[in-house]
Amino acid sequence: MSGGGPEILYPLTDMSDLETILQTALDWGRAKKRFAMATVVGVRGSTYRQLGARQLVAEDGYSVGTVSGGCLDQDLHRVVEEVLASGAPRLVEFDLTADDEAIWGWGIGCNGATELLVVPAADAREWAEQVASSRTHGRPLAVVHELFGPRFAKLYVRTDGVQGGSLSDSSLEPQAVSMAREAIAEGSSHVSAPQGRRMMVEALGAPSRLLICGAGHDADPVAHYAAELGFEVVVSDEREGLLTPERFPSAHLVPAHASRLGSEISLDRRTYVVVMSHNYLRDLDYLRSVLGSDVPYIGALGPGARLERLIGDLEESGSPPSTEDLAKMYGPAGLDIGAEGPKEIAWAIMAEILAVRRRQSGGYLRDRKGPVLSRRN
Repeated sequence: MSGGGPEILYPLTDMSDLETILQTALDWGRAKKRFAMATVVGVRGSTYRQLGARQLVAEDGYSVGTVSGGCLDQDLHRVVEEVLASGAPRLVEFDLTADDEAIWGWGIGCNGATELLVVPAADAREWAEQVASSRTHGRPLAVVHELFGPRFAKLYVRTDGVQGGSLSDSSLEPQAVSMAREAIAEGSSHVSAPQGRRMMVEALGAPSRLLICGAGHDADPVAHYAAELGFEVVVSDEREGLLTPERFPSAHLVPAHASRLGSEISLDRRTYVVVMSHNYLRDLDYLRSVLGSDVPYIGALGPGARLERLIGDLEESGSPPSTEDLAKMYGPAGLDIGAEGPKEIAWAIMAEILAVRRRQSGGYLRDRKGPVLSRRN
């Protein structure tokens, strides 16, 4: 694929998918299982998966994850056999843009091309160990993948410096480190070609966190769906009796008064906040606690008029929300899908958070022109 033209940025890969790939790669590595890992490192046109999507394929044919809708599996397995036999990485492209199904044989009409970097188990385990270490310590990481052989080397970069790996040409490393830090700041992945050498820079942040303010009965499905999507879930409420592992088995429970929220929980760029205590004064304290923080999303349950009243009371109390605060407030929280009842509302809220995280509008896919995931130059 061409390395010319403007860089194309893609949102981060689904975190729940990443967690599954990470754990499986580590488990298979410890078990000395023979396998290979395929990573999407280039896309053109309309494709099922985007940059950073992965699939693990074992020698026995068992696979975890996907780099396509299943249409490439048979051909991918042949490449995996070659990688397992040679022990060397392979860069391959599957072009589905041709009209003649007799030539290509896939016959699915995707009208796009997917470029895969397929590496053996040792490389996959190194990647998994580096990423798992950064995620355990809550430190964002970027991986710079060489898209030129024969090494197809990787460089692992955190904001505080290089964490591991090396490139084939050391003169490329300063520019690669700079690109990696920019990718971390953007929260996106892209393909670039410094000095004519193509590379894919992949941003792998620490897991997104969902902070649920209020542990009422409707908080349960929000916590459940967020955990399933790979979010680190935190539930905070001053009513300690509501914070039980039975209700929130996958969440970190924080018994704290709403006014102390900022001192108990890191309100950083990876934290999305939903205010849903159903108590007006408590919700007012929750909102006051997150004002001026780096959180990218503040959702508030209840009608829009209630949020307007909360904002007015914040202004009168001497804690007016800034323009930046107001831009990330969503009330009523959730996409407009006509949701009724706690479970449907929870789905709507999580859909809105995903849309915000991926910088999407949340409209109908049939109305979108071009690739499903929008591209930003």
